[in-house]
Amino acid sequence: MLDQAFAQQFAQEWIAAWNSHDLERVLAHYADDFEMYSPMIARIAGEPSGRLKAKQAVGAYWAKALAMLPDLRFELVAVLVGVDSLVIQYLGANNTPAAEVFHFGPDHKVVKAFAHYGV
Repeated sequence: MLDQAFAQQFAQEWIAAWNSHDLERVLAHYADDFEMYSPMIARIAGEPSGRLKAKQAVGAYWAKALAMLPDLRFELVAVLVGVDSLVIQYLGANNTPAAEVFHFGPDHKVVKAFAHYGV
């Protein structure tokens, strides 16, 4: 089970990693074979399913996204804790509301992540 302390620490570090634009620091939160689901995957990576698997594939997608959005900055709004998952609500590009659902493995690395964006 995840606890509040882990959830808050993870969320703070995840936001800081993205705001640093340090891709290796971002990827350090994820298992090697994690799965990422996002509507932006279809748009930026050209994968119509919106799903990528493994750090290499997701890393390439995120590198492209970071290059497209050099001023990208996230602002933490809330952290919600589940059993082996948590949700980070944040403001993303252009202050767009966003939330990501993270499912964790036993080593507290993300094994699946689902991104959601406001319209």
